[in-house]
Amino acid sequence: MIRAYILILFTSLIFNTNISAGNYQPDFSVAGFYSLEKSGREVYDFNVGWRFFRGEISGAEKADFDDSRWDVVSTPHTVQLMPSEASGSRNYQGAAWYRKHFTIDNSLEGKLINIYFEAAMGKSIVYLNGKKVEEHLGGYLPFSIELTQYGVKPGDKCIIAVFVDNSDDKDYPPGKKQTTLDFTYHGGIYRDVWMIATSKVHITDPNKADKIAGGGVFVQYGEITKKRAEVVIYTDIANALASNQSVTVENQLIDPSGKIIKKLSAKVTLRKGEGKQITQKVVVDNPVLWYPDSPSLYKVATRVLASDGTSLDGGITRIGIRKTEFRGKDGFWLNGELSDRLIGGNRHQDFAYVGNAMPNSQHWKDAKKLRDAGCRIIRVAHYPQDPSFMDACDELGMFVIVATPGWQYWNKDPKFAGLVYDDIRNMIRRDRNHTSVLMWEPILNETRFPLEFSLKAREITQTEYPGAACVADHHSAGVADNYEVVYGWPKDAGNFEQCIFTREFGENVDDWYAHNTNNRASRSWGEGPLLTQALQLAIAYDEMYPEGRQFIGGALWHPFDHQRGYHPDPYWGGIMDAFRQPKYSYYMFKSQVSALLKHPFSETGPMVFIAHEISPFSSPDVTVFTNCDEVRLIMYGTDTLVQKVVRRQYGMPNPPVTFKNVYDFNKMRIYPYVEKQWQKVTFVVEGLIDGKVVCSTKKMPSRRSSKLRLSLDNEGQALIANASDFIPVICEVTDDEGNVRRLAKEQILFTVTGEGEIIGDEIIGANPRAVEFGSAPVLIRSTLNPGKIKVHARVLFEGEHAPTPAWIEFESIAPKRRLVYSEKPQVNQSSIYSGTYKRQMSEDEKRKTLNEVELQQTEFGEKKSE
Repeated sequence: MIRAYILILFTSLIFNTNISAGNYQPDFSVAGFYSLEKSGREVYDFNVGWRFFRGEISGAEKADFDDSRWDVVSTPHTVQLMPSEASGSRNYQGAAWYRKHFTIDNSLEGKLINIYFEAAMGKSIVYLNGKKVEEHLGGYLPFSIELTQYGVKPGDKCIIAVFVDNSDDKDYPPGKKQTTLDFTYHGGIYRDVWMIATSKVHITDPNKADKIAGGGVFVQYGEITKKRAEVVIYTDIANALASNQSVTVENQLIDPSGKIIKKLSAKVTLRKGEGKQITQKVVVDNPVLWYPDSPSLYKVATRVLASDGTSLDGGITRIGIRKTEFRGKDGFWLNGELSDRLIGGNRHQDFAYVGNAMPNSQHWKDAKKLRDAGCRIIRVAHYPQDPSFMDACDELGMFVIVATPGWQYWNKDPKFAGLVYDDIRNMIRRDRNHTSVLMWEPILNETRFPLEFSLKAREITQTEYPGAACVADHHSAGVADNYEVVYGWPKDAGNFEQCIFTREFGENVDDWYAHNTNNRASRSWGEGPLLTQALQLAIAYDEMYPEGRQFIGGALWHPFDHQRGYHPDPYWGGIMDAFRQPKYSYYMFKSQVSALLKHPFSETGPMVFIAHEISPFSSPDVTVFTNCDEVRLIMYGTDTLVQKVVRRQYGMPNPPVTFKNVYDFNKMRIYPYVEKQWQKVTFVVEGLIDGKVVCSTKKMPSRRSSKLRLSLDNEGQALIANASDFIPVICEVTDDEGNVRRLAKEQILFTVTGEGEIIGDEIIGANPRAVEFGSAPVLIRSTLNPGKIKVHARVLFEGEHAPTPAWIEFESIAPKRRLVYSEKPQVNQSSIYSGTYKRQMSEDEKRKTLNEVELQQTEFGEKKSE
């Protein structure tokens, strides 16, 4: 119930002032595997201690280059910290260098050692001890280098130098110039880097093995019913030794309770240099099926065993057993039943200040917040997401549409199409075991391309993942006649044989240039715009529930505010801002979740939210978002009004409830001003189901700003002491009673002591931070030492009647994986790479660029609700 939820939230604010550990620490995969104890595979955190230089510099690839004056940072890393409002190609684009000194531990004698980069933005060139060993084009998919093949041995001192360049480049996807792009090419090694050591008889990396529908571990399924499920496990192993080897491939299937339900073994003989794929099948009786609302996961524990039983290599693959069917006009069926409508959002990997350089914990928290908001499907925009986000979607119960990198750009050079095909193969091989993957979008979004490209993209998808469902815009070449699902609108039902899904709903702009719209509202604009946005998105949400089964759902564009390339304003259409602070529209989304739903991770149950601040400028109407049957509004402790939630057969589950013309500031002020009874000024809202009160909430108008209050936005997780994990701390301005002063205008100065540091400084408006709609966030990053962290907040200009300061104390915990580094990153390194990067087009260049945008937006449709 919401009453209980409010109590829990308030209690957490109290307890979060002295937290020693989080309530839940999610696990994350590395190169597709979760850790398997004593498997022979060792994974080290390679993120710490990179020397960094932004710009061109001669000789940085050489082993003896003097980098002693460079800054020391940790990855995930961005080449430039930016203000939370820095859209319009204000970010740095160009060259940057990373160099890491390290020594191979003697314990790795006889191992194959790989350095695995989850992604680096743009063009990457990797040098090992001065020798070029890898070049990778594209900013969203992994690549790796094997140290062993270049003669590196345990005990050796090594230097890896990585050149990265996020400049515009038409030769590889996405290819589009950032000045005409609707998102931002934030630079750097912005995802994790790992060192992976395995035996020389090992499970292959699917992208390095480069086998169609092969390499690594690939789990597929035969018949699936509620009584019986066939699980087929393909394991690809290779022998890098100079002699023949006889091994056993063992796969254990472990059910969601942790019980081993089947052990499969196969003996294999490998000649030197040979690789083989082993197929094993298991039948599961009465399987626990995966649903978005009960995302039960099995584990496949894979081991390669020597003749003496020693484990040479292994890992865990998490899987969910589920059957998906797109039955065209009969809709989408899950596990043999007609599915509920799939409503969710698109997702860019963009966060305030740090751009794309988000730690795994924040990717998980993003997924959690989206699930709490009722999202049951995520379309990635417009590239594969961080592996940890995919892990989270499996666990939290959200379907995902995975898209290849691309947006409104086509290069006729055949090499470009070839690189897109490579991306399709790589993203499928990376993500194919994720239960959350529902469909693949293998073409380039909103792009005019030739028919043969569309057909080839689908062919590659089907060969890499037999039986996969492909989805794309119905008006793109070859899609309507060949793809399993088409992007379209509810009105398109009947025009196609396939199921229809709306890839981006909610937009209501006036034109491509101005982008004025009532669905985009900065949280800083306050109550009126936030309510307007929420109600406009409610209209768009309602359109996702037409009559008939063929239309299966849609994804909001876009749940989080983010930076863009071609427009000076950030995208403010999110239901949360760039720090993931909720707007009114978040609660509108959340109110669409059934009050009866129970979920193992998501916040569910009956809820009511009052979208009204009882301020001098508030609307006469009081709007309430709820998932209950009816709402009781009690004003000033005496006036009682009741309204039902007016539901329609075809429409959103729970439309907003609006009490018309019930608030008048001039009348309300009689209580505090004349009668001196300000305590009477309350709104109490109760949610009723079957005539019974199941939840309630109370709101009072905020009085004078008197206190600051701090809380952690950690979703129960503890901060990891790895020098890259961060956590938002939220400072709110309140009155004496704890009511948030939404109209406060203050600058909050943060300081931190202990094992943490503040990300950003005054240059980017991070510290001090301006209060917006009652709050000011700060990002706290861990050091390498687990321990206590104390954050202190005060107003910048203090005085007798200024709000009193606040502090919060919590602890970071040690990382699970061993860190590999020889140099510690600087503390308070933020000022090193913040600041403005100046680049300015001429007026003629700007006009030409914006004319290009106008042409493309006219063709593909910026006004996405039509």
